[in-house]
Amino acid sequence: MLSLFKPARRFVKGAVLGLSALTLLACVPGGGGPTIATNKPVPVALLVPKGSSNSGDAVLAQSLENAAKLAIADLDGVQIDLRVYPTAGDPATAQASAVQAVDEGAKIIIGPVFAEAANAAAKAVAGRNINVMSFSNNTSVAGGNLFVLGPTFNNTANRLVSFSKANGKPRIMVVHADNASGTQGKAAIEVAISQQGAQPAGSVSYQFSQEGVIAAVSQIKLTADNNDVDAIFLTSNTSGALPLMSQLLPEAGLSPNNTQFIGLTRWDIPSQTLELPGVQNGWFALPNPTLTEQFQSRYAQAYGGLPHPIGGLAYDGIAAIGALVKAGKSDALTTSALTQSAGFQGVNGIFRLLADGTNERGLAVATIRDKKVVIIDPAPQRFGGAGL
Repeated sequence: MLSLFKPARRFVKGAVLGLSALTLLACVPGGGGPTIATNKPVPVALLVPKGSSNSGDAVLAQSLENAAKLAIADLDGVQIDLRVYPTAGDPATAQASAVQAVDEGAKIIIGPVFAEAANAAAKAVAGRNINVMSFSNNTSVAGGNLFVLGPTFNNTANRLVSFSKANGKPRIMVVHADNASGTQGKAAIEVAISQQGAQPAGSVSYQFSQEGVIAAVSQIKLTADNNDVDAIFLTSNTSGALPLMSQLLPEAGLSPNNTQFIGLTRWDIPSQTLELPGVQNGWFALPNPTLTEQFQSRYAQAYGGLPHPIGGLAYDGIAAIGALVKAGKSDALTTSALTQSAGFQGVNGIFRLLADGTNERGLAVATIRDKKVVIIDPAPQRFGGAGL
């Protein structure tokens, strides 16, 4: 039987444009934030987890800094005065660094990575009219002057539920672990089902253990049969329950040939996942793979290695700022400018920041055929188009 439930690893590949700087699509003036002189270098603070006791954070910090500098080098006609501050992955240090950055003239903050640190940093400078674009994907801390740049469950769920409904599979059942991640994933899928006009077809939770998955299979099969489901939306990831779940459900009679499996996480990372029989023909979402590969190649040429999985978010943040500043408006870093509805052309595709502090990213829908990733619905090129 497959080995399960090792400590979680972050598998999402980083990506950023190997092209020109991020392109501004539109700008709406006004909103909270400082006034800037766009014809002078704009002071931008980058908060990274440098100094953390976790050795992996040092690699992450350097990757974020490298990606930000790569973005600055790509800017055309915009000067960014980048100042890097350590957070040690700690909320108190992040708070102090945010205050120091603003004291030293920063007009906007990019980072930190971790949700609690991002929340502390944003609160520390909220009264000083400074916006924070964090690398977190935890939507519970988003809002006010704090935006999250990381990929969110809500965004992925909306994309996949919309695609499922459009392809004649509106009755969607949710299978999730009874831990925090599973519960958050379930909530995001249920919201997406409601927003996209699909049909809820029940849900089953399982204890986050090998025994818990095995015990839940019969209930999953019973619920699927009773509710005549078209698709089963799984919140589990490749380092958790997905390998075992994708093995046991077909053995119980829920084959991908007659019930569509959908994943809330990337099913192509690590690549060994593609070998699993149970994930064949399943659906999952991912950023524009062409842009991802371009950034990774560009980064490798500049720094001699691949970026950290979330390194591209730093490029996104810097390049978005550069695009807004290039428009020449003194309110370029205000909330209204950052949340302009047309969004930006980002490192993994289009993205936009929303008024509630979350984000929306254009994603492709992929499947696995003969152990290979196949894009079945390309990432949209602009907001308002297909798939969004």
